[in-house]
Amino acid sequence: MQLIDTHAHLASSRFVEDLHQVVEAANDEGVHHIISISCDLEDCDANQQLAKEHPCVSATAGIHPSYVHEFDERTGYDDLQRHLEVGSFVAIGEIGLDYFHPPADDSPLEDWKRLQKRVFRKQLEIADALSYPVVVHQRSSFEDTLQILREFPGVKAVLHCFSEGPEAAQQALDLGCYLSFTGNSTFKSAEQIRQSIGICPQDRVMVETDSPFLAPVPFRGKRNSPALVTKVAEQIAQCWGIEVSSVAAATTENAKRFFRGLPVD
Repeated sequence: MQLIDTHAHLASSRFVEDLHQVVEAANDEGVHHIISISCDLEDCDANQQLAKEHPCVSATAGIHPSYVHEFDERTGYDDLQRHLEVGSFVAIGEIGLDYFHPPADDSPLEDWKRLQKRVFRKQLEIADALSYPVVVHQRSSFEDTLQILREFPGVKAVLHCFSEGPEAAQQALDLGCYLSFTGNSTFKSAEQIRQSIGICPQDRVMVETDSPFLAPVPFRGKRNSPALVTKVAEQIAQCWGIEVSSVAAATTENAKRFFRGLPVD
């Protein structure tokens, strides 16, 4: 059985001391590839270096909505585009909208939302121009996120850490999005997430850890790592009533189809 963890933050400071062991442990559990996700331009450089050092790691480049207040729009878009044109990135991300957390710069909420929307749209324009898929973060912002994605029908999108109910899942699927599920699908309180998994066609689902965050049961509260994406696959297998090996095969093929130039046989 082989799995791809499609969303991990390997550049996180929580992996500094033992990253090599974390990657090895994932490989030992059958996780043969990891997508390391960027949140700002500094992450883009760090993840690109990690991908060079570890053949089983690929990198994305993008500006997370919670980091837009630190992003210099005068030069940042050109910098991001240069990264994407010369690097070996497999997607733009993570990008999107986050209305759950308060404004990081203490600005008025509506100004914060407008800034996030502007940066989100601009990155989607870059994705459209350069033919990159996008990894989308949406929290307490589902309707606005889908509304903006509708403006870019040519851009492939995955809604990462999908935590909405089945009605929202169907809206996203109808728009052509992929849905990616993480460790919170194993939480006792996550029945609506499991219902969403249940309605998803097998060719539109991916698995992720979002590590070091959202460790699955029975590791909840501890540092998450790519090796634990197996627990997410097991949860999806239960929801679909199939073998875990079939989930692994389906989600791996989906990841290979979604990400750009993923170096996976």
